[in-house]
Amino acid sequence: MTNENPELKPSEITKDTKNTVLKNADIFEEPRVCVSDERRIKSFVLREGRLTTGQEKALREHWSTYGIEYTGELLDFSKIFGNTNPVTVEIGFGMGQSLVEMAKNCPNINFLGIEVHTPGVGACISSLVEQGVTNLRVMHHDAVEVFKNCIPLESVSTLQLFFPDPWHKARHHKRRIVKPEFLDLIIPHLCIGGKIHMATDWQNYAEEMLEILSNDSRISNTSQDNTYVPRPEFRPLTKFEKRGNNLGHGVWDLIFTKN
Repeated sequence: MTNENPELKPSEITKDTKNTVLKNADIFEEPRVCVSDERRIKSFVLREGRLTTGQEKALREHWSTYGIEYTGELLDFSKIFGNTNPVTVEIGFGMGQSLVEMAKNCPNINFLGIEVHTPGVGACISSLVEQGVTNLRVMHHDAVEVFKNCIPLESVSTLQLFFPDPWHKARHHKRRIVKPEFLDLIIPHLCIGGKIHMATDWQNYAEEMLEILSNDSRISNTSQDNTYVPRPEFRPLTKFEKRGNNLGHGVWDLIFTKN
């Protein structure tokens, strides 16, 4: 693929997305940095890969409709969605299958998905177009910076974080996104009564999440025994999760509400 493609317009896709679409680079690993409380925290590594034809087409033809450019300015959800319905934000939606299914099943809720993986963004847009989902928008950017600069205070009804990178090696646990400073970042943007919903298939990460969330007086556990909740029916069961269940792996859901 050449670096000149007259079909691609800068207004339709982000700079990072455009570069990936144009270069169609081989798989690589590039550390990405999240900024929180003026300290640099590595919360994920971007493992980029080739865009499929369908993903590239979705980005080229539909980004201007379903994609939101990162500008560092506050978003106006009522303008973006054309209504004042509650807003659910999901951080790290992967390839987007479960997010699209959830948005399709809940047409009276607006969904914003934030993902750094370009093929995932393309796959999500392709899927939502195919299924006729209109209440979902996506951003291709670091979610920490999006929350810090773009999400209005008390504007989010639910924050979803499903299966974040567990950084399973003990020496890498400090890179996990769920930590007290992360809560300091997201809680002010939740409405009163708004929910934080997290899920992981790593037990020690679930225990760490539970401890961090439980120690924050601004939120309360919805679990009857102050631990985990059964998987809610509204959270779609992913292929990855089904495979884990077949192998006997556990999954832990946590839902806390803002006081």
